[in-house]
Amino acid sequence: MDLKKLFKPRSIIVIGASSLPGKIGYSVVNNLLKGGYPGEIFPVNLKESNILGIKAYKSVLDIPKHEIDLAILAIPARFCVNAVRECGKMGTKFAVVISAGFAEADNLALEEELVTMASKYGMRIVGPNVVGILSNPSKCNASFAPCLPYSGKIALISQSGAMIVAVDAKSWVESIGISYLVSIGNMSDVQIDEVIDYFNTDSDVETIAIYIEGLKDGRAFMKAAERCTKPIIVLKAGVSMRGAAAAASHTGSMAVGNEMFDAAMKQCGVVKARSLSALFYRSKALAIQPPLRGDNLLVITNGGGAGVLTADASELNGISLNEADETLQRDMQKYMPPFGSSKNPIDLTGMATASTYHDAMKTALLHDWVDGVIVLYSITSTTSPLAMAEAIVKSIRDSEVTDKPVVAAFLGGAECRIAITSLIENSVPAYDGIEVAVNAMAALHELAQAGDSNILSYKPYTDVNKKKVRESLNSIIAEGRKELNELESKEILSAYRLPVVETFLAKDKDEAVSLANNIGYPVVMKISSPQILHKTDAGGVKVGVSNEREVRETYNLLVNNARKYNAKAIVQGVAIQKMAKAGTEIIIGSICDRVFGSMVMFGLGGIFVELLKDIVFRIAPVSKEKAIEMIRETRACPIFEGLRGQIPRDIDAVAESISRLSQLVYDFDEIKEIDANPVFMYQQQLGCIVVDARIILK
Repeated sequence: MDLKKLFKPRSIIVIGASSLPGKIGYSVVNNLLKGGYPGEIFPVNLKESNILGIKAYKSVLDIPKHEIDLAILAIPARFCVNAVRECGKMGTKFAVVISAGFAEADNLALEEELVTMASKYGMRIVGPNVVGILSNPSKCNASFAPCLPYSGKIALISQSGAMIVAVDAKSWVESIGISYLVSIGNMSDVQIDEVIDYFNTDSDVETIAIYIEGLKDGRAFMKAAERCTKPIIVLKAGVSMRGAAAAASHTGSMAVGNEMFDAAMKQCGVVKARSLSALFYRSKALAIQPPLRGDNLLVITNGGGAGVLTADASELNGISLNEADETLQRDMQKYMPPFGSSKNPIDLTGMATASTYHDAMKTALLHDWVDGVIVLYSITSTTSPLAMAEAIVKSIRDSEVTDKPVVAAFLGGAECRIAITSLIENSVPAYDGIEVAVNAMAALHELAQAGDSNILSYKPYTDVNKKKVRESLNSIIAEGRKELNELESKEILSAYRLPVVETFLAKDKDEAVSLANNIGYPVVMKISSPQILHKTDAGGVKVGVSNEREVRETYNLLVNNARKYNAKAIVQGVAIQKMAKAGTEIIIGSICDRVFGSMVMFGLGGIFVELLKDIVFRIAPVSKEKAIEMIRETRACPIFEGLRGQIPRDIDAVAESISRLSQLVYDFDEIKEIDANPVFMYQQQLGCIVVDARIILK
């Protein structure tokens, strides 16, 4: 359903309207009137006939007008289902349920009944448990927040009602231009992805900011974000350690905290904010400036210290300042005394005037080397902050450059605050601190990088054997098992053409000897037991077994060690495999997240997995190109690329294996976790090979 009537309603019913100040029903009606809402308002109250000068009705069914766009419910939860029924009969399209006492109060059944009743009439529910909706374009404050926010082009969606009220007030203090504030509450019906889709088409929105506590359907959110042509910035609450820390596999134990959410946001082109303040100042920049598409950020300042602090902050935010191009340096020297600096930061010194700033800024924006500018101004007794702000705005207009971002920081007192407001009103994001200005520019840089990553699309492999995997999984599920042994796991990986070390299962010592003789010495021997996931911990692995006598001795040793480690373990036998040539140990794995579904992981393997936790996640499936991105995000990447003259490793082969594994877990939803560790990564052109693997089903 088109959400236009929700955000730009022509008529509103307020159920639970009141003439008593302090009541939510009073605030909603009063706020609509104070905000200048031009549409029709229909208060509903059992006892009152007139509320704030507007005729009131005892029942929704008494209202003479049908097909009213929006209903606001501010009544006890137990009465809401009947109210929705009456609104449905009247043809109302949307209901914003301010009332609390539903799923958040362990009353899920009532919430489900509410949605079921609404759907019967083709009606949609926002909430329940919300503050309401504030729309500057419609002058519609259908909430109990005190006023409409400072007008602008940012739309904020929040699962927290308190956040809406806080942002509403802060928007006026910080000059944060907002078009919509949307309290979405329990998300019983209307979801965040639907709101994103609507705002993507709304000309009153340039940036979408979102406060998230939890998503019901992570993939739906990602698809909406990928469809959206406008910047999206998200602040995620609740990123502490979670249940996955207790997972059995290495992959599961790594999948904790914020990593998976961050991976999903990066993959769908969303910019992250790490704090509420960052959500504000990053949104401000994203709403009114283009992305920073290159790495040449120029800093122009009138103070050396401010320039040094900016250089430090830039590096901490992932943007190293490069020395300015020689021609640019020569041009900049025209605008500074001999003791100024033209390298970057450009220090015009305290002698700089408004005219100097104008000329330096215009020159910088017109220069091919420059991709974006941070302009700093520290107040002096000889210059006016407002004059400086006007000079900066004029320099941008005179240059006629529209594809290079400009962010400003004005350091001083009340006069600087006035100048900052002037800059914002003229579409230049401005701040009273260096770090926040740099972080805002970093958001524009991250936006450009996120946009580039979305170009890479996924194409399924056609040479995989889905039938073989399906038959294997069906057989294991029929046996009532969830854990696959090493041989079964490797067979499934092999069916998707991941390179694996050929492995055989020996059920006694004689069979072990026969297999080892056929494979050729030396061999590796490993215990096979569903109850022993980490074989090394149980003394269940022996490498370099070189003759028949050692095979027999090792077989006994591994079985005895397994029984000592876990007396209840079912020993299926001992796996025998050719001893693979050693390589750089990596891990490739997957885990099924309850919000985003199957995710793949890459990182350093072997004993380094839990020690260094140098890992990267992505939502499955991923293309080979995106898998290469994953590898390059690890701290260990210089090793793979050939650190200090070493021969580079075969990144392409590993990336293809990651991509193929991602298709496997995407194709077979019953796979809970895959742990391929270690995988030996060889030199360029020599590929990689899975040495050990374990698959766990849901």
